[in-house]
Amino acid sequence: MNTDLGPVCALIGRGEVRHTRLRPVRRAFRYPTWFLLLPMRTLRARPDPVLARNRAGLVSFHDGDHGDGGPDALAWFERLLADEGITDADGEVWLHTYPRVLGYTFKPVSFWYAHRADGALRAIVAEVNNTFGERHCYLLTGTAAESGAPLGWGRALRADKVFHVSPFCATEGGYRFRFFRTAERTVARIDHDDASGQPLLQTSVSGQLAPLTRRALRRAWLGSPLLTLGVMARIHWQALQLCWQRVPFFRKPVPPAALVSR
Repeated sequence: MNTDLGPVCALIGRGEVRHTRLRPVRRAFRYPTWFLLLPMRTLRARPDPVLARNRAGLVSFHDGDHGDGGPDALAWFERLLADEGITDADGEVWLHTYPRVLGYTFKPVSFWYAHRADGALRAIVAEVNNTFGERHCYLLTGTAAESGAPLGWGRALRADKVFHVSPFCATEGGYRFRFFRTAERTVARIDHDDASGQPLLQTSVSGQLAPLTRRALRRAWLGSPLLTLGVMARIHWQALQLCWQRVPFFRKPVPPAALVSR
């Protein structure tokens, strides 16, 4: 178990998103991206002067973009853990997320990593948003899929798919998650298997990590000044491509009654 994740400070990641559809037509794309990795409990005690939080900025982070939309996203996350009976996640809580850029954001998925005081992973939450303004959280805890091993970096984790994301995928089957983290790099992989257990989608987001400084933030922004607007534009462009290729379309079902599934 690797618990040496480097300095506990706000980080910026620069890397790429990959997406491959295997069926009924094969379609793959990749594009550069950047994101924030925030130590939420440390920031509660010691705000970062570089991070524009809950205020206007070229690049900013707003608590209301997460969870129940309240003013304190960490408080919401801590309530979620308590409601699920997780009482030993008493270490750092890291949030991997897109910021607002020029006041706009769309976050297809954010990842919350809850650690114990000894640095071990205790729980992961994949917080998913769709383009219909809906949100759902997949809580990953306890044991890795089929192995009986404790939660940890690099282990496979599974969750049933219960939330509609793409109109070109039925709300069925399941996800396979794998997460990797060192002091220098992070990778999150999410693969979607259909109802018969056959691989359908393979996705990942990865990046090299560095402390969040004004220079690093300026460099990332200059490389992709319309980051989050570009995320939404690419989603709709890929949807248009799938329409042209006559991939079957699935209507949006009623969302799950509960915000969290486990």
